[in-house]
Amino acid sequence: MKPIKHLRWWIAALLFGATVVNYVDRQVLSLLAPILRDQLRISNTDYSRIIFAFLLAYMVMQGVSGRLMDRLGTRCGLALTISLWSVAAALHATARSAAGFGVFRFLLGIGEAGNWPGAVKAVAEWFPARERALATGFFNSGSIVGAMVAAPAVPWIALRYGWQAAFVVTGMLGFLWLVPWLVLYRLPTESHWITSEELRLLTKRGSAGDESTSGPRRWRELLTYRPVWGLVFCRMLADPIWWFYVFWLPEYLARERHFTLSMIGNSVWIPFLTAGIGSFAGGLVSGLLVARGWTPVRARKAVMLAGAILMLAGTLAVSASRASIALALISTATFAYACWATNVLSLPGDLFPSRVVASVSGLSGTGGALGGMVFTLATGALLDRFSYKPVFVIAGFMAIGAGAVLMWTIRESYGPAACSAAGSNAD
Repeated sequence: MKPIKHLRWWIAALLFGATVVNYVDRQVLSLLAPILRDQLRISNTDYSRIIFAFLLAYMVMQGVSGRLMDRLGTRCGLALTISLWSVAAALHATARSAAGFGVFRFLLGIGEAGNWPGAVKAVAEWFPARERALATGFFNSGSIVGAMVAAPAVPWIALRYGWQAAFVVTGMLGFLWLVPWLVLYRLPTESHWITSEELRLLTKRGSAGDESTSGPRRWRELLTYRPVWGLVFCRMLADPIWWFYVFWLPEYLARERHFTLSMIGNSVWIPFLTAGIGSFAGGLVSGLLVARGWTPVRARKAVMLAGAILMLAGTLAVSASRASIALALISTATFAYACWATNVLSLPGDLFPSRVVASVSGLSGTGGALGGMVFTLATGALLDRFSYKPVFVIAGFMAIGAGAVLMWTIRESYGPAACSAAGSNAD
């Protein structure tokens, strides 16, 4: 069996692929929403409840799946979660009402919630600190690529073969991913494919963080740490901005800018392209700052604060005179969000030892999903009573609130060594 050079980047490529599939499956409903809503007579409030069902499951399972990853291991945990969400995605083809879509959306959320805690844990297991944000940005950009691929592909399938075919075809993609994942993924110390040079690099660099046996292990212990609450509230305020663009952008373009389904497919990928660039840019810049001597935490915070300020561009989109200007402003906001997201996803690996990284990531994701649930319901109510203007404005300023929480709760003194200390060191 011949070792594979730079195996950690092949692992990152698999995480990227899983995230692509995750977002392809997630985007099908929002891309088809304009025609499904007309055919099934679904109101803004009904549509917001369908999204709510997904986010409710996503919120509950973020913490549970993070714990599951830490118990089962990354290999089995991710294989289980992608199998579950692939089945749920295909089942959407059988829905005939808002309630039916809500049920299958709930099942999809149960499965998809495991992707990020599992991927963050895999990065912590396979990458040294100086490469962690870049690797995170790489796999996280899969969400952008997935949205970009889905934007033209889903309408094309639906227009030629019917909307049910779009759900079935995309739902089967996850099972294709399982084969290389089960073949390649093991811990570095257990892998048959890793070179001796790479194993020495990971051992020397401490890719898994401080693996001492002391320190927090259970949720109630983790919740005594200020950084955990900081990550939860940061994502509670910032993640809903992304959810808004993911779930409501096609609807906004159809209802307010009068785009057809074909026009949506030809243009809605643009904000996701800029987000993909932002994922790499955010990881690259913080990695360069670490290489220049900045601590990982300080580097992540600097990029995140810049992203929070730049997300304000989205507040101007709804007032733009032309659709092209609105798309440009939204694209700026998605770029900024992706810079933020790459670094907030890297922080659990910077702050905590590998054995609890997925749990911390899952808890923070629970906060993000909870914020998304509340904001989604508020969006539906605001749209049925007012317009998109207050929604865009609120979304932009939530990023500033997230930046304030970041500064207050995440300190330079925290890190894997500190958080591996006895419970008396908890903030």
